[in-house]
Amino acid sequence: MNGLILLDYAAVLIFALTGALVASRAQLDVVGFAFVACLTAVGGGTLRDVLLDRNPVFWIADGTYILIAVSAAGLVFFTAHLVESRLRWVMWLDSFALAVAVPAGVGVAMALEQPALIVVLMGMVTGCMGGLIRDVVVNEVPLVLKQGELYVSAAFAGALLAVVLRELDLPLWAALVGCGALTWTLRAGSLQFGWSLPVYRTRPPRS
Repeated sequence: MNGLILLDYAAVLIFALTGALVASRAQLDVVGFAFVACLTAVGGGTLRDVLLDRNPVFWIADGTYILIAVSAAGLVFFTAHLVESRLRWVMWLDSFALAVAVPAGVGVAMALEQPALIVVLMGMVTGCMGGLIRDVVVNEVPLVLKQGELYVSAAFAGALLAVVLRELDLPLWAALVGCGALTWTLRAGSLQFGWSLPVYRTRPPRS
């Protein structure tokens, strides 16, 4: 089993946990837990594979991904009541999922010898789209769109760093580790210290 597959497994597991926790906040039934967990777990990777014309899509080629997501949903369904702040768990688990999924997307695109722009975009798509789908389905404001928070920008910075490191002839594993580390540092800094981007403020029209 190569490193890229392990990254996909890890991203699926952690994103599935966040999806199930969000389902618990929405008070869904066990089927709803599994549905939201699976959407979250494979959403970004599915869009990545479709855009890259990677056939078959990763979770169709290996059904273990769906089993992992469903198992995570079942675990959370029976244990979510033990968690004091599910929202806080969602946000921090999501930050780790982002830091794993962005390198997974970058690695797949690099393995297919895509140009730098596509590599960066695939890292962002893989990292961000699963969480976006999750939040839209349960009618919550998507974490990726919270005002000023570093989320998409963290994914962009991490993916861009991976491209730069590969251009400097560092091995793929080093580029992906750097990608994940920067992505998580920026996202965690946004959560813990309030790091943010400037937000547009409306101004009164000139007379």
